[in-house]
Amino acid sequence: MARPETKPGTIVTYTDIACGWSTVATIHRLLRARAEAGLDGRVCLDHRCFLLEDVNQFPIPKKYLEAELSVVGALEPGLGWKPWQADASTWPVTTLLANEAVHAAKEQSPAAAEELDIALRLAFFRDSRCISLRHEILDIADACATVDLGALTEALDTGRARSAMTHDYHEHGDAVQGSPHLFVHDGYDVHNPGISLHWEGDPGAGFPVVDSDDPPVFTELVRRAAATLD
Repeated sequence: MARPETKPGTIVTYTDIACGWSTVATIHRLLRARAEAGLDGRVCLDHRCFLLEDVNQFPIPKKYLEAELSVVGALEPGLGWKPWQADASTWPVTTLLANEAVHAAKEQSPAAAEELDIALRLAFFRDSRCISLRHEILDIADACATVDLGALTEALDTGRARSAMTHDYHEHGDAVQGSPHLFVHDGYDVHNPGISLHWEGDPGAGFPVVDSDDPPVFTELVRRAAATLD
């Protein structure tokens, strides 16, 4: 079980864009805690992929995610979560290309990857956009100030980011408990930080129950990452 390589001042974040828990816990709360601690520009996220459709061996499950939505959405209602508003036939069954786009943006800068990642998540969970499609991904990226659209388009069309993304996923997948899983340069790592939960009933038929929720844990995480810069 190979621990992923980390760098000082960086939090390696294994997630899938279609994971609501990582959208709340790892992305939104982590970025907010970083800003509140005055650590923007010092601490960055290193986005890695934990591809749930490959782990589970089935497409993004609409019934499963909609069972989670009211629970995970209530943790951060300001994100504007909505049940799928578009026709059911347009539901994205894969996030492979969307996750690849984030890794392609990472070639430009960590900031570009961070901005595109949260934009794709909101496009899916809030705006009901089919983020399986190339043109949707590029349109979302075009609205991101830190993303060079031409460079991203070229990276996607050549496929060069996918190789590095999937190699890392296969090399370190055994060390990742699920989405989200965070790794810090000092050796610390944590799965789904701040949140513990259990399911009542079968996934897709039952619903998740949050047993505890501790948002301040993200302040400690960003300070921990910042301390590795000293």
